[in-house]
Amino acid sequence: MKKKLAIALSLAMIMTLALTACGNKDQGGQSNTGSQGNTSTGTQQPAPGGSSQPTGGDNGPAPKDGGSNVTFTTGGESGTYYGFGNVIAGKVGDMTSTTVKAITSNGSAHNIQSMDDGDAQFGFVQSDVMVYAYNGERTFAENGASTGFSTVANLYMEQVQIITVNPAIKTVADLEGKKVSVGAPASGVFFNAVDVLTAYGLGDMNDKQEFTKIDATYQSFQDSAEALKDGQIDAAFIVAGAPTTAVTDLASGREISLVSLDDEHINALIAACPYYSKNVISKDVYNLAEDTTTVAVGAVVIARDDVSDVDVYNFLYGTFEDVANLSHGKAAELDLDFAASVTSIGYHPGAVAYFADKGITVPAKG
Repeated sequence: MKKKLAIALSLAMIMTLALTACGNKDQGGQSNTGSQGNTSTGTQQPAPGGSSQPTGGDNGPAPKDGGSNVTFTTGGESGTYYGFGNVIAGKVGDMTSTTVKAITSNGSAHNIQSMDDGDAQFGFVQSDVMVYAYNGERTFAENGASTGFSTVANLYMEQVQIITVNPAIKTVADLEGKKVSVGAPASGVFFNAVDVLTAYGLGDMNDKQEFTKIDATYQSFQDSAEALKDGQIDAAFIVAGAPTTAVTDLASGREISLVSLDDEHINALIAACPYYSKNVISKDVYNLAEDTTTVAVGAVVIARDDVSDVDVYNFLYGTFEDVANLSHGKAAELDLDFAASVTSIGYHPGAVAYFADKGITVPAKG
């Protein structure tokens, strides 16, 4: 019987689960010690131009024969998952015997559900959400853990972007009393918003499990951008790799700003929720007056455990062996060491084989 995610639960149940904050960080896979210390995801910031920056297939691995047709769930059309996922899918198909169909989805939790239901073989997920799934936390608490997937690669960082068109909002504290989109119910964005708001003392809820210090709405990236454009909300949480299409489109017609987090609250947030890391969005990304300091999680590709080693190997081959011609801005952030940095959930055997051919050892799923 197909499991149904807690997306179908009432909002009150979702809010109640959110109050458990960041869940159990030390139960989700092989190890929970990563480059940033004890974390549930073991991710590190990619180092553009670093020693492990992929350069292409000179004396490298070769694609495998015997690939099949696979489905890759990404995200909404205005998000980075969908845009980058389609580019990767095309490159894998061009370079290997595996054909990848990238499709839109409702994001991380939906992508894991699609794998549980047998409707997809690969998917993008936030690094925190995959740990929730594996441990049966938050969104996944009602129906239990989803453990039938393994890691393929960590591709880039997804920034928590707090977008506003209200010049009076300069800090997270200024969100008090304002109308704020906190993402769709049960989404990764929603829980990121809860974590940040809680760190700033704005996460309080009443007995109906409604926020008491902000006027919350629950909207997708595109709906949030439209609501900001029309003046229906004051700010929105959007969690995706910057630049994000929804934000770029909004910035083309409205003067926007991004809200920075201060170091005191960032440090407190990371202490409570170690899968976050400090991140800076350059002012040039959205043509703003100054850089934005925030937190980020990893954008990880996962695969069902029963996907063939050939298809996973070829997926990585297509992603990393011709980076110079991978026509998306996020390609510049691809880094093999970062791709191999997940320690919370073991890697698929096909990924273990690919990284071994690149001289890198990753933990296999037990």
